[in-house]
Amino acid sequence: MRARIYKPARTAMSSGTAKTKTWVLDFAPAERRQVDPLMGWTGSGDMNAQVKLRFDSAEAAEDYARTHGIEAVVIQPKKRKTNLRPGGYGDNFATYRRQVWTH
Repeated sequence: MRARIYKPARTAMSSGTAKTKTWVLDFAPAERRQVDPLMGWTGSGDMNAQVKLRFDSAEAAEDYARTHGIEAVVIQPKKRKTNLRPGGYGDNFATYRRQVWTH
């Protein structure tokens, strides 16, 4: 069994960082997906593809993989710099503002 250990990125639809604090171990697909001829749904007999295990640290995920004989690859996350700009949106409503607020 092969697996990857990674820290998930935030979703494109939000600027929050929910569900990005933990590390995830998920398995590589063992077989191809097939289209069901009757319903047209895509499916597979691979049950491990449905499993996602969450860990507090990459080391804990690696230890789990090692003890259970899982060949795992750790993918390090790309660090983003914070986007803090002076005079952000909150300054539009500041009490010390001296000019007229316009759109």
